[in-house]
Amino acid sequence: MNDPIDFRPGASPDPSGKTPTELASLRQLTLIIYALYALSWLAGVTAIIAVVINYVKREDTAGTIYESHFRWQIRTFWWGLFWFVLGALTMVFMVGFAIFFVATVWVIYRLVKGFLYWNERKPLPL
Repeated sequence: MNDPIDFRPGASPDPSGKTPTELASLRQLTLIIYALYALSWLAGVTAIIAVVINYVKREDTAGTIYESHFRWQIRTFWWGLFWFVLGALTMVFMVGFAIFFVATVWVIYRLVKGFLYWNERKPLPL
């Protein structure tokens, strides 16, 4: 990622070799996926749609800043699902409520941080 950018006419401005149109499309798709994850608080099925899109389009993001966003989104989905299931299973012991609360704060933090990095056109640290 620290390679110099070739500014010669006809050269791709992105080290991944993607055209500006392809990068703009990936940028828009990344935002849509963040929105789907956020909407999952109202309709949980949107998170499933988002993670499917993540996996289907993951290869297209290779070498771009959006690769880190896709990895971030996928990890947020799976770890969030794990913690919410664990919270549901431990609800009987009253520990589940605390797990739900912490998991909710963690998922919101991950979505906000991801969106802020997306807005600044920065890759996420992994």
